[in-house]
Amino acid sequence: MRASASVLARVSRRSERTNIPELNVLPPIPLYRRILRAHRRLPLEQRFLGDQYVKTEFRLHSRIENPLHIIGFLSSWQQYVEAIEGDKWKEAKLDVGKLEKMSQQQIIQFYELMQSAKGLNSEYSPHFVDNATSGEDPDSDNNENNTKK
Repeated sequence: MRASASVLARVSRRSERTNIPELNVLPPIPLYRRILRAHRRLPLEQRFLGDQYVKTEFRLHSRIENPLHIIGFLSSWQQYVEAIEGDKWKEAKLDVGKLEKMSQQQIIQFYELMQSAKGLNSEYSPHFVDNATSGEDPDSDNNENNTKK
C-alpha cells in the first residue's frame, strides 16, 4: 500500500456515471490509527491480541500493489473497526460464504486465532495432541494427570 493507496481508496468519477456504489474507504494510516483507538475499548487481553494482529497484517500488506487487493483489504478492516466501535462484534457470527472461500492455511490460522482468543490449548500444541491421541479431554478434571496428584 504505497502512497497511491489513498488515491485508490477515493471514489472515482466513473462510479458516478456507471451506478457503481460508492466506496468510502479510509486511507491506510488513518484506518490503522482508528483501529488501534477502537481497541482501547476492549478488555486488556483482547486489546493486546488485536493490536498485535492488526500491526502484523498491515505490515504484511504494506507492499501490495494490486488495487483490488488494496480496496478489499481496507474495506474489510473498515467494516471491522465499525463493528468494534458499535459493539456489533459481540453478537457477530462468521459468514459461511467467507469460510468457504478460505484456504486450508487460512482456516488453520483462523482456528489458532480463535484458540488464542479463548485462551485454550491449540490443536497443534503438544499438550492437546498428546491428550487427543490418548483419548483424553485436555480440559477435563478427570484426566489421569489430575487424578495422580
